[in-house]
Amino acid sequence: MIRARILVAALAASLASACLQPAQAEAVVAAPEAVLKAQEAKGLKTAVLAGGCFWGMEAVFSHVKGVTSVVSGYAGGKRADAAYDTVSAGATGHAEAVRITYDPAVVRYDQLLQVFFGVASDPTELNRQGPDVGKQYRNAVVPQSPEQAKVLAGYLAQLKAAKLWRRPIVTAVEPDRGFFAAEDYHQDFALKNPDHAYIRYWDVPKVAAFKRSFPGLWKPVFTKG
Repeated sequence: MIRARILVAALAASLASACLQPAQAEAVVAAPEAVLKAQEAKGLKTAVLAGGCFWGMEAVFSHVKGVTSVVSGYAGGKRADAAYDTVSAGATGHAEAVRITYDPAVVRYDQLLQVFFGVASDPTELNRQGPDVGKQYRNAVVPQSPEQAKVLAGYLAQLKAAKLWRRPIVTAVEPDRGFFAAEDYHQDFALKNPDHAYIRYWDVPKVAAFKRSFPGLWKPVFTKG
């Protein structure tokens, strides 16, 4: 949903879309290591994750060791409707998502899930993330292989049993209906716009939380999509 909001008086800045609202990062949760470890064949693999505004998801996963590319885009709808203005209306079935290309010899799929649930998104928010409201901001995972589906099912069961959140996990597991890259200006957004109000007050804390919580997976260089 596209709408205008004004930053707090101290910032004195206007913002103009659902992805452009200031907020505080989601609370960090000490997501545990997965009991069921991913066992994927050699060679680059892809993961598709949806966790609210794709700028922040991209910002976090672009700093993960073993990740070679992160592309912001739309998952869950048709190619013909995969445009920002259309998706932002909330009726196309898409979710803002990222497609992560990674080397499983360096970072496993279950470790990506650990980052996703621990710092990149809040799995208890239904059809929203923070200030961004609508089905296009739902929390969802789109397995790209039977192995990913198995590992995800195991990890979700593990997290639900651990009861780390006060509210129930509502993360959707969705079939792969295609991933469509977002417009060029959305790609590498945090890298290109480090002083943007949304990035500074929403995503910078999220990236800092990732660095603090997962030092073994952290890399300082932002991986371009």
